[in-house]
Amino acid sequence: MATETLVRRTAPATRAGAKNGLGLVARMRRNWQLYAMLAVPLIWLAIFAYWPMYGAIIAFKDYNVVDGILGSRWVGLKHFERFAESYQFWRLIKNTLILHLYELVATFWLPILLALGLNMARRRWYRRSVQLITYAPHFISTVVVVGLIVVIVDPNSGVLNHVLGQFGIGPIDVLSNPDYFRHLYVWSGAWQTMGFSAIIYLAALTSVSPELHEAAIVDGASRLRRVWHIDLPAIRPVAVILLILNIGSIMSVGFEKVLLLQNTLNLQTSEVIDTYVYKLGFASQVPQFSYAAAIGLFRSVIGLVLLVLANTLARKFAKSSLW
Repeated sequence: MATETLVRRTAPATRAGAKNGLGLVARMRRNWQLYAMLAVPLIWLAIFAYWPMYGAIIAFKDYNVVDGILGSRWVGLKHFERFAESYQFWRLIKNTLILHLYELVATFWLPILLALGLNMARRRWYRRSVQLITYAPHFISTVVVVGLIVVIVDPNSGVLNHVLGQFGIGPIDVLSNPDYFRHLYVWSGAWQTMGFSAIIYLAALTSVSPELHEAAIVDGASRLRRVWHIDLPAIRPVAVILLILNIGSIMSVGFEKVLLLQNTLNLQTSEVIDTYVYKLGFASQVPQFSYAAAIGLFRSVIGLVLLVLANTLARKFAKSSLW
């Protein structure tokens, strides 16, 4: 009797579960195009973002190609201790932090100002022209940008030294002077990315109701006060999220651009963690895969800690966060 009662109670739940399962299968069959589109980025993420994490284990081993990852000898934190005791440690940390913080402080506010200016522009043709001009450099590859920089600052035939020569200054070999490297990297990056980054803030400004501006105009608010009290609060959540992401990547800079602008004369300020790892793992005569992987893993862990810390502070003070 008890068995029959249990069967009667569980049967509806079983039928409901089967019905839901069939419903899901039916929905997948009916919308298979959408699931197929979703599968492509998920497969890419699994292959290129999650599967390589398995290789991070070589940071704790003396990896060699013959024995493979699993067959190599386990050494624990040996490579991390070696990096911490290296004479390169503080120089790499210093160069990486200074370069990224300089870029963050100097360029973070530029897209915001550009978006606010474009949002206030009354002439549509002017707004579209400025947006196109500032957005176009984003599509120029890093190699081409560095090529343009080399041509412009060339000490013999560059436009920069030609202009300085008109004032009796120069010639200045910018690429060979370590004092100019950071300025060259940061401001060329600002020129290339400012327009694209401004699109995000422009999208956030579209959510602002025109009635708010109309009411503020009726109350006699100036344009500057409308920007301060209406536009900036509208883009603050987006700005906070982008700031958190930038802080999370503070230990990582534009590897390709730094490497292309780098030479033996400006290594004092241009050698960062990314380029150092590349040279150890691929460009040296005897590749040190485990040591390079340990440095890269150290950088990633520090970036994760900073990301969590920045998100916590943003949630506490700005009332906006990633999670």
